[in-house]
Amino acid sequence: MQGEVQKVKIGGFKREGRGKRKQNLAESTLIKGGIMAEKLAINGGERLISEGFIKPWPPIDEIDRKYVLESLQQTNHAFGPNCRAFEKEFAQWNGNKYAITTNSGTAALHMAVAACDCSAGDQVIVPAYSWSSSATCVLHHNCIPVFVDIDFDTMNIDTKKIEDAITEKTKAIIVVHLHGLAVNMDEVLKIAKKYHLKVIEDCCQAHGAEFKGKKVGLWGDCAAFSFNQNKCLCSGEGGMLVTDNEEIYKKALMLWSFGETRTPFEKRDYHAYALGWMYRNNDLTAAFGRAQLTKLDRYLEIQKQNASALTEELKGTKGLILPYEPENHKHNWYNYTIRLVPEEFGWKGNLQKFRNAVMKAIQAEGANVSVWQNFILPRMTVFQAKNAYGNGCPWSCQYSKPVTYDPDAYIVAQRHTDTHFGMTEPLRAPNGPEVAVMVGKAIKKVINNIDSLDIEKLGSN
Repeated sequence: MQGEVQKVKIGGFKREGRGKRKQNLAESTLIKGGIMAEKLAINGGERLISEGFIKPWPPIDEIDRKYVLESLQQTNHAFGPNCRAFEKEFAQWNGNKYAITTNSGTAALHMAVAACDCSAGDQVIVPAYSWSSSATCVLHHNCIPVFVDIDFDTMNIDTKKIEDAITEKTKAIIVVHLHGLAVNMDEVLKIAKKYHLKVIEDCCQAHGAEFKGKKVGLWGDCAAFSFNQNKCLCSGEGGMLVTDNEEIYKKALMLWSFGETRTPFEKRDYHAYALGWMYRNNDLTAAFGRAQLTKLDRYLEIQKQNASALTEELKGTKGLILPYEPENHKHNWYNYTIRLVPEEFGWKGNLQKFRNAVMKAIQAEGANVSVWQNFILPRMTVFQAKNAYGNGCPWSCQYSKPVTYDPDAYIVAQRHTDTHFGMTEPLRAPNGPEVAVMVGKAIKKVINNIDSLDIEKLGSN
């Protein structure tokens, strides 16, 4: 509609009879090629999403208060009755035979590495893009992470590149169901069977995600979940190891409780039979987790609805790559991750600088977006220096074989890292589709007025 004057309504709302609102609308527009365009908040325009419109996660109600207060009023605040109940209820919810409640998802991952008999110098395959714990849990047991690039579309490990990373030292594969989208487990298990490898599922973000109608945490030899503040099941901190293998369960328990063979719910002899940590949970945290578990299915349905509303609002927007669900997958929408295509806007400079500038402009509109992980794992200092805990260990261990961590070998993971931003809280309960739509409008407002951004200045700060 070149040459036509078009009024843009902020937030999609027009409020009649309010002179101040009309004045703000006029002041927040500018003429570009005969078309009226909104002035971005970061440039002094009106913020699209008002303070307090997006509600925090998780919602706390009487169910949470009941469980936590009852825990507080009983006498065992260490590994108490809520811990045992939480294990039983979570195992039942996910469909596992065994569950061990832990003080973090990282602890559960380390327990998984140990329980799968990974020992000094053994290599464990890990995706090149994930949270640091997906790889540092390997170091905790004197083993060596070997990185594999990711598939750009799914953001998960590229299953077609796993086999090339296997050596005679490879003992296990850690698959990370990143942002709530399951890895293609058929392809992983086929490789694992061929090379007699254990499979550990990092489900820390993937509660309720499915592949071929089967939940994550039921595919590998064992799996780890996290209940950190940001997770779909939140108990503040905490985690859970799950497995259907009794031997793995018993080995994980030893690491969990000081290396003892008898655990807190048995008659203990307090004798350490192997190297052990103290990864147990506590009763108050477990009580909070139990309360949240009663609402988890409803929360996941809300996330699905909100993600669908956001996708509908954003589809077709120039320069955006939206997340998707491949066939046979059920996403839990832990994180809604968007990638920018700077080239579509004529940008030929640093990708992160462009992403940062756009993201700051979206944040200024009131949308809670952020960069989830700003580094690929091989670039992290601990791997570049190959010195986890002194004297070059575990890479200098006599049982280790040389590995290289050339960041340039993971070009897909780096491209994703440089161009992504995402969000969790805006799509979580108690927020509904109307919040998702407004977040989408905030993103489109910035994209539609991207020429007004000072990329060099904003992207460098």
